[in-house]
Amino acid sequence: MAALAAAFFGEADGAQPVTFEQLDALTEHGRVIVVDVRPAEEFAAGHIDGAVSIPLADLAERLNGLPADTPVVAYCRGPYCVLAAAAVSILRDRGFAASRLAAGYPQWAQAGRPVA
Repeated sequence: MAALAAAFFGEADGAQPVTFEQLDALTEHGRVIVVDVRPAEEFAAGHIDGAVSIPLADLAERLNGLPADTPVVAYCRGPYCVLAAAAVSILRDRGFAASRLAAGYPQWAQAGRPVA
């Protein structure tokens, strides 16, 4: 299963996923925008503290609201969720430096990390 997932996500977004620790370092220095690409209802129920909600369905039309010179880390429901991979592909096609989080909101919350 892990090999299949690695092959799919490697093709889907071509990005090395960002670990929780790497995201901590990036956010600590204010060098990243964390984007939750799940539907708005899921974001409202809980999300990574400091993340912005841009559902995948709205991403293309909301790109102008993102600073082009700041890297983006997208996340969704978990390590096998395709929403973040699709978001990274869209962002990269439009010239953004983008990666996906290695896991999703459920794993973030289960790890006792800051949520809102």
